[in-house]
Amino acid sequence: MSKNLEAKQQVVNEVKEKLQKSKSVLLVDYKGINVEDVTELRKRFREAGVDYKVYKNTLFKRAAHEAGIEELNEFLEGTVGYVFGYDDVVAPAKTINQFQKDNPKTPIAVKAGFVENSFMDADAVKALGDLPSREVLIAMLLGALQGSVRNLAYMLNSIKEKKEAEA
Repeated sequence: MSKNLEAKQQVVNEVKEKLQKSKSVLLVDYKGINVEDVTELRKRFREAGVDYKVYKNTLFKRAAHEAGIEELNEFLEGTVGYVFGYDDVVAPAKTINQFQKDNPKTPIAVKAGFVENSFMDADAVKALGDLPSREVLIAMLLGALQGSVRNLAYMLNSIKEKKEAEA
C-alpha cells in the first residue's frame, strides 16, 4: 500500500473515531472567513471543549459511511469545517451562534448537524444553540414547580379556612 493511501486511511480512521465518540457533529461553511476570525473561532471552540477540524470532503464521506452516518453526505460540498462536541451536546451550536452574534459580518454558516444520532438541518441547529443553558432550564423548571406547589398550598388552605368558617 502506498504512503499516500496509508495517510488517507489514517485520516479516515481518525474521523470515524471522532464521529463515533462525539455526541454532536456540525458541518459549517467557512468560505470567505479570514485567518483572524478562524483563529478566534478555534479559540472559542477550545474553550468550550469542542474540536474544529477541516478534512477533505471525500475522506469525511468515507468515514461517515463507515460510521453509519449517511445523512450528512449531501452537505459535503465546498468549504466544510467539522465541529465535534464530545461532552456537551449544545456547546458547538452555542459557540457558533455566539460567534455569529459577535461577528455579524463574518461569513460562517451552519450547513447541518448530527446530534445524538439524529440529523438536524441548519435551522434546528440554530434553535438548539439558542436554548438557555442547562442550569437556567433547571432553574426555570424549579420556579414553575415552586409556583405550582405554592398555588396548591394556597388553594388547600382556602378550602380549610372555608370549612372552618362554615363550622
